[in-house]
Amino acid sequence: MTQEEKTRIEGRIVDVLKTVYDPEIPVNIYDLGLIYRIEVGDDGNVDIDMTFTAPSCPAADFILEDVRQKVDSLEGVKSANVNLVFEPAWDQSMLSEEARLELGID
Repeated sequence: MTQEEKTRIEGRIVDVLKTVYDPEIPVNIYDLGLIYRIEVGDDGNVDIDMTFTAPSCPAADFILEDVRQKVDSLEGVKSANVNLVFEPAWDQSMLSEEARLELGID
């Protein structure tokens, strides 16, 4: 797989991640800054490192499975592996500008 193909797949992954929401927060997980790493391998396998705003997120299993299923369904993706990480710890500085506006954070 060429670097150009990997870049296209990564763009589609970001697009689909922007459709995943924590049920308690009206901002998608990508703009919340919960996605730490997206790596597309030469073989089409995708590794994603993500976190939650709090380690005890009640919707964690639902969100992780939503991410895995949506990324798995993309053309060019052979399989998606979603790793839950807590380093570095998430904080509000990781919010995108859109998320800050939506949540009313200066």
